[in-house]
This record gives sequence, C-alpha cells and structure tokens, in this order.
Amino acid sequence: MSFYTILENTGIYHMQFINVIMMCIGALFIYLAIKKDYEPLLLIPIGFGVIVGNIPPIEGMPLGVYDPGSVLSYLYQGVMKGIYPPLIFLGIGAMTDFSTMLSNPKLVLLGAAAQIGIFLTFIGSLLLGFNTMQAASIGIIGGADGPTAIFLSSMLAPELLGPIAIAAYSYMALVPVIQPPIMYLLTTKKERVIKMKPPRHVSQKEKYIFPIVAFLICALIAPGSMTLLGMLFFGNLLKESGVTGRLAETARNGLIDSVTILLGFSVGASTQAQTFLTKESILIFCLGALSFVVATAGGILFAKFMNLFLKDKINPLLGAAGVSAVPDSARVVHSVGLKEDPTNYLLMHAMAPNVAGVIGSAIGAGILWSVLKTV
Repeated sequence: MSFYTILENTGIYHMQFINVIMMCIGALFIYLAIKKDYEPLLLIPIGFGVIVGNIPPIEGMPLGVYDPGSVLSYLYQGVMKGIYPPLIFLGIGAMTDFSTMLSNPKLVLLGAAAQIGIFLTFIGSLLLGFNTMQAASIGIIGGADGPTAIFLSSMLAPELLGPIAIAAYSYMALVPVIQPPIMYLLTTKKERVIKMKPPRHVSQKEKYIFPIVAFLICALIAPGSMTLLGMLFFGNLLKESGVTGRLAETARNGLIDSVTILLGFSVGASTQAQTFLTKESILIFCLGALSFVVATAGGILFAKFMNLFLKDKINPLLGAAGVSAVPDSARVVHSVGLKEDPTNYLLMHAMAPNVAGVIGSAIGAGILWSVLKTV
C-alpha cells in the first residue's frame, strides 16, 4: 500500500475550504456558548456537531448523517421523523408554571401578537421564490421556537431542515443580543419603568384543570398542533397533578437533557458544507433574522396598543417575551427592566407571554400544516 493510497483515505486529502468555513462556524458557536454564555446547552452540541459533520466523507465508509446505515444517520432520524421535538415539549411542560398567565389572561394576547413574525415571514418567503411548504417551514423561525420549526420542517420541507434548524436555534441563542435594541427603540423610559401589579393566587385545582382544557381548545382549533401541545400539556399535568412527581422530574431533567444533546448534535452534524452552504440557506438565515425582529416588535407594539384601552397599564417590554424562546426572552425583559429601575421585577410577569408564545407558535404551525396538507 503506497503513501498516496493512505493519503487518499484521509479527511485531509478531501478537505475543502467550505468545510473549513463550517468548522469555524461550529467553533464560533462553542466560543459564544462558553465565553458569552449564549444558550450553552444548545450551542455546544450544535457547534461540535457542525465540526463533526464537516469532516470530509471517505467513499465506501458510511459515517455521515446522509450516509444510509451510519450511526449518525440513525440519530438524525429523530430529527427527520419529528420524534425529538415532542419529547422536548414534554420536558418544557413539566418545568413550566402557567400561574402568571392564568392570573392575568390578557398577557396571552402578547404571545399571540408576537406570532405575526411567522405569517409575515411566510409571505416574504413566498415572494422570494420558495414554494408554499418551504415558506411555511421558514416562517416558523419567527416564533423563535426551535423544536416547532424542526417539527414542521420535517413534515413539510425536509430538504430545508438543516438550515431552518440551525437558523432557529442560532437566533434563540442570540436573544440577549437581538432583542434589547428593539426594546429600547420602541419604548420610552416612562414605559420601561411601569410596574405590574402582583398576580393573583392561582389554586392548585386551576393548575391541573388548565392543561386538559387548554389542550382540548387548542387541538380542536388546530389539529396539526396536537402532537406538540399534547406533549406540552401532558408534561404540565404531570407537574401539577401532585401525584406524578417522579415522572415530572424525569421529563424536565433527564429526558429533556438527553433529547437536547441528541437533537443539537445531530442537527449540527447535518450541516455538511457541500449541501448546507447554498443560496437558499443564506436566504433562510436572513429571513429568520427579519422574522425574529418582526415578532419582537409585534409583541411590544401590541402591548402599547393595549395600553390605549387599559386602566392598569402593561409594561410594553413584556411584549418582547411573546416570542417563544423560553425562558430567555423573559430573562431579557427582566434584565432590561432592572436596568431602568432596580426595583422593577418583571420576570414572573414576562413568563406569561413567553409560555403563551410557545402555545401560539405551535398553534401557528398546526394551522399551516392543516391548511397546506390539502394544497
């Protein structure tokens, strides 16, 4: 066996410049996670997956995500078949407290208003030449909900799953960078220091009845949301029932952590430069950024609109939490509020539109899926 034959069977021999670019992007994700603390639970698995996925393949060796029979291709089936997102929703439900939303239902409207990013991005994608199925999948990025974006894309536009998933999770991680400038631009100092009234006490009975009733309403309105919201509200029922503590603990810790690792790594590994760095991917990233900005602005502006009719004013910053990046958007709202007034604690109130945004984005995805399946 000659030295040249050995060299031909190394990754170095087949390495292309675009693979190096993608590896640098993966390294950047890891840097942002470690040094800037931007969603490390997401960016580190995705970032390392990007590096792994861009090792050049060797002919005859099934190693990559797109090689039938490889281990990575089996892991990626959880993304392609839409298995991982509902499991993540189960964990989110098991760690979510809907009390603030139940005590102040009008804040749900902020979560609904923020979903304007989904439908405007859908229209923009159509105008840029994407087909209807692809445009719907891209639009969900505007909800800032990675699992929902992956779930809908796997059903409608699996060919765009990689760039949509990376865009959705990238913008979720960059919430602390993207949202504050929009919040300052659209609100005044006087509005940012508005204090919210303490929420009313919500009984335990209300807490365990809510997931059952809410699921029935949402699933009957948008049957396509049944899988995601069914798991979300099931997880919440495990938490609030008071008799399934062990199951709730498993769902919100071991299960969601395991699935997050598999989803993040396999999504990252799907970004082979030869199939990922395309004109469509660049457009998706641009549309994703725009949709995130529109969603944030939509929530804030709707809060200001509501204040025209409310005696007890809403702090418009809460509108930014309407995007469903849980709990990061709520934390950003809280942080900006504290900078304006160190005694103004908005986190608990911001969680209401935040979790409403999760529900809203899932309903939006369900509506798009239900309508487009007949097109």
